[in-house]
Amino acid sequence: MTLAEENGPERGGDDLFAAEYVLGVLPTDERQIASRRIDTETGFARLVDGWEVHLSPLAAGYPEIEPPATVKPAIDRRLFSSTTAAPAGQRAGLWSSLAFWRGLAAAAVAALAIYIAVPYLNPPAVLPQTRLVASLAADGSDVKYLAVYDAAHHEVALSHVSGERASGKDFELWMIEGKNAPVSMGVIPAGSTARIVVSPAAQQKLAQGAVLAVSLEPAGGSPTGQPTGPVVAAGDLKSI
Repeated sequence: MTLAEENGPERGGDDLFAAEYVLGVLPTDERQIASRRIDTETGFARLVDGWEVHLSPLAAGYPEIEPPATVKPAIDRRLFSSTTAAPAGQRAGLWSSLAFWRGLAAAAVAALAIYIAVPYLNPPAVLPQTRLVASLAADGSDVKYLAVYDAAHHEVALSHVSGERASGKDFELWMIEGKNAPVSMGVIPAGSTARIVVSPAAQQKLAQGAVLAVSLEPAGGSPTGQPTGPVVAAGDLKSI
């Protein structure tokens, strides 16, 4: 069950549901439900639009990746390496030949099959999950955050969904691994979005799916190195 379903519309469930849709972490059936609601419910569509704008700064550090330049030449070689140039007078007949196009289509399918099969014949080394996401919330609290851990950049990006810190107080982010004591990851800067650099000691633990939690602390953070105020939001990191 998603966080949106657990909280229900009366507690901002639609807002979180829209955020999870934009992040792409919903199961297939729930994503289909969200897509239908976007088409039929103006209010929900506006929530999705709002989250796309709200979360766009989190993607600023992730450049677009184009397919390798070697892909097209490799396919061209497989398609045309055995083809010899036809005399000028015969070119029109060749390009209008149904048999030629059927052969070309078969060659293309074969080339694609080879290209797809190569990674399975020579599997690359398994890489660790590089991006994890968590919806942080807690019963009895209106504080909600969305957190994205980017292992490649060694940082947690936070988007503030709802809930305000009390005057003279700060929110502090914690990592909880199993039954071990919480480890502070730092005070969360005020604002709609924030980034917190992850220490080398915490990087491997986060990559394995630790729990993130937010506590309400005195200004500047906990004076003891452990949470001293209430935990106002928490959630498991999951792969995108």
